[in-house]
Amino acid sequence: MVHKCRSLSIPTVHFKPSTSITVPRSRPGASMAGSEKTRFKDSCLTHSFLFNALKCSAKKGSVPQARRMHAYIFKSGLYNVLSLQNQLLNVYVKCKEINGTRNLFDEMPVRNIVTWNTLISGVANFGAGFRGILNLGFHYFKRMLSEMVGPDWITFTGLLRVSIELNDFEIGRQLHCVAVKLGFCMHCFVSSALVDFYSKFGLVRDGRRVFDCCLERDLVLWNVMVACYDLNCMEKEAFSVFSLMRLEGLKGDDFTFSNLLNSSTILRFSDLGMQLHSLIIRLSFDFDIVVASGLVDMYAKNGNIMDARKAFDRMVFRNVISWNTMIVGYGRHGDGKEAMRLLGEMFRGNFCPDELTLASVLSSCGNLSSSSEILQLHAFAIKNGFQTFLSIANSLINAYSNCGSITMASKCFSSIAVPDLVSWTSMIRAYAFHGLPRKGIELFEEMLWNGERPDRVAFLGVLSACSHGGLVDEGLNYFNLMTHEYHVEPDSEHYTCLIDLLGRAGLLDEAFSILASMPFDPGSDMLGAFIGACKVHGNSRLAKWAAEKLFELEPGKPVNYTILSNIYASAGFWLEVASVRKMMRDRCNHKVPGCSWIEIAGENHTFVSSDKSHMRAVEVYALLEVLARLMEEDSVL
Repeated sequence: MVHKCRSLSIPTVHFKPSTSITVPRSRPGASMAGSEKTRFKDSCLTHSFLFNALKCSAKKGSVPQARRMHAYIFKSGLYNVLSLQNQLLNVYVKCKEINGTRNLFDEMPVRNIVTWNTLISGVANFGAGFRGILNLGFHYFKRMLSEMVGPDWITFTGLLRVSIELNDFEIGRQLHCVAVKLGFCMHCFVSSALVDFYSKFGLVRDGRRVFDCCLERDLVLWNVMVACYDLNCMEKEAFSVFSLMRLEGLKGDDFTFSNLLNSSTILRFSDLGMQLHSLIIRLSFDFDIVVASGLVDMYAKNGNIMDARKAFDRMVFRNVISWNTMIVGYGRHGDGKEAMRLLGEMFRGNFCPDELTLASVLSSCGNLSSSSEILQLHAFAIKNGFQTFLSIANSLINAYSNCGSITMASKCFSSIAVPDLVSWTSMIRAYAFHGLPRKGIELFEEMLWNGERPDRVAFLGVLSACSHGGLVDEGLNYFNLMTHEYHVEPDSEHYTCLIDLLGRAGLLDEAFSILASMPFDPGSDMLGAFIGACKVHGNSRLAKWAAEKLFELEPGKPVNYTILSNIYASAGFWLEVASVRKMMRDRCNHKVPGCSWIEIAGENHTFVSSDKSHMRAVEVYALLEVLARLMEEDSVL
């Protein structure tokens, strides 16, 4: 008897001599081996065996195995059995063997709707990178109609998927018209495919019309409508559809809740996320890996890293995505130590990190300047072949740059075969950060010569390099290049670099003119850069103007009172100094002290100015004295 379960039991079969065999369905290769040697007395049993063996081959997706099965069916005398031919066609399509698919299809003497649907739906699975093959879907649809074979709902769902992959809205719209004409628009699966089609093109209203016209809605259609709103950043509408779904008596599934969790994350409504969490627990979906990972992501992105960790710790089963979600969450919150510790737990749990894991941990360690951890991660990436991934290489450039190792950052950049825009930008900014503006500019010019089109971040990097190097003419040239040739609209960061560039060169009037003529009000960073330049070049009048603007912009920030007080003091306005300091005492509750950290024996030690409370304060200050002496010796040399 042939069972539709995890194993395929075959009764007595006849070889030379007679014996028996059991072939597990969970191993497609084993089914194939059995099918090559097996001889059945009953042709019906042979047909059933081959049909299930072909299903296993389709799951495995092996082209050589598909060809062996094809040859075996031909030799067995069952080649013209339509159900076997359809299943063999499905195997070739799943293996993406287009030549074998077309040859088999053309050889088939008889075709039914299953044949055409297998071919059309299979073509949709090839993806957007195979435009020529995707167009075959419509070619075969026309042939199907010319042979007087009527389409069904499977035909339309397959063709709509092809339209999405081809990014061809007009064909999809025509398919909708044909579906309406033939009466398929009321079918749940066709309606779901149409809603998905319209959502991919951003036509949410059209998708909602299709949804509203379908009188009998199943869970798939409700889920697709929720996903449509989520995909198009209409999160409130997604929850509105979910409320209607609940009124219809549907509870939802893992797909529903994963989309809603994403919507609540974007909305930044922590209360809504918690209510959703309660419902998920009540419906027992918190044991689902996808939903639980969504909960972790939702809490982490809403800034509640403690609840994210609680949700992660409650997970019964975890996969690499679950670990990545938690590690990325710690990375976003700048907790590199915990991200690194969690990576160790991941290893101990026999999970192998992927490129997303490593890139996230590298970014976290780079922000903490944890050089020893970065070296370990770099070694692991090389050992496991991850260094070829652009995301890893780019993260290594940033991490080494943040740790002060410009040489290693440069080596990582040189190891990239084909750098992308992020690679170029990361290295340009690294050179600017380390006081090597000329190298940054040379690299920017090399990037342009290689045909890479710079974006706002790339221009920010080269402007920063010009600012650090005092290269006024070059900086102004790149600013004009950005706005006039590449039509990149400058934002506050670009203007801050420009103000800093002019201010360092003592061109305060020019900097003031830009501040006054900008299309938006100057921000705190811009004003801070301008004030610093005014103080260096002794222009108390402009410094006073900028400090008062900064004071109006951020009245609750203690450092702004200090800046304004110092400017008044340098100009000799002592009454104003006293007034500002009184306002500071009255309005500001406390001033958060800035801290520094130093790495000793692989461990970071944090301290503030004149701090004696650290348990290893003596060692910290001893090392600081050594570093100060070395810097003095370097400056003398």
